[in-house]
Amino acid sequence: MKTEKLSTRQILENNLAREAPEEMKSMKIMLHNLRSMHNVGSAFRSADAFGISEILLSGITPHPPRPEISKTAIGAEKYVEWSHYENFKKHIDQLKTDDYQLIGLEQTDRSIHLTKFEPTSDRPICLVYGNEVTGIDDEILPYIDTFVDIPQYGHKHSLNVSVSIGVSLYGFLERFWD
Repeated sequence: MKTEKLSTRQILENNLAREAPEEMKSMKIMLHNLRSMHNVGSAFRSADAFGISEILLSGITPHPPRPEISKTAIGAEKYVEWSHYENFKKHIDQLKTDDYQLIGLEQTDRSIHLTKFEPTSDRPICLVYGNEVTGIDDEILPYIDTFVDIPQYGHKHSLNVSVSIGVSLYGFLERFWD
């Protein structure tokens, strides 16, 4: 039996016929002090793929409109809501007002492996990602409710931010999928 790839039109029709779980649709992503437009564009693309409602950009994180972001996002920045504030605290204050649970993707002494993490709250989630080199800024750590990390087994101790976003969103989708 010959296998045939789906056309772009068929893939779009399939995607639009599905609906993300409510927990994913209410989820937000916060990117603070990212430097790479590639990582930001990739975040938009992953957010769109997983049904994420909004990306919050802060600090030096580049934001649309930028051709370098659009090149990687391939237009996803047009379908995912976003906002940018230089001061991350504006995002944090609004998230707390809206009763969001902040989950930081960071390796800390309190981190729970993504494979073992079970969301226990009915509160919506905002996943927080930090700088490509230094991770989540120390000044943000006190605002994070829970820390999650991605288990790794090799010699390198980190993943690219864009990869971490994709892996973690899939990990959360697995928990919320019926």
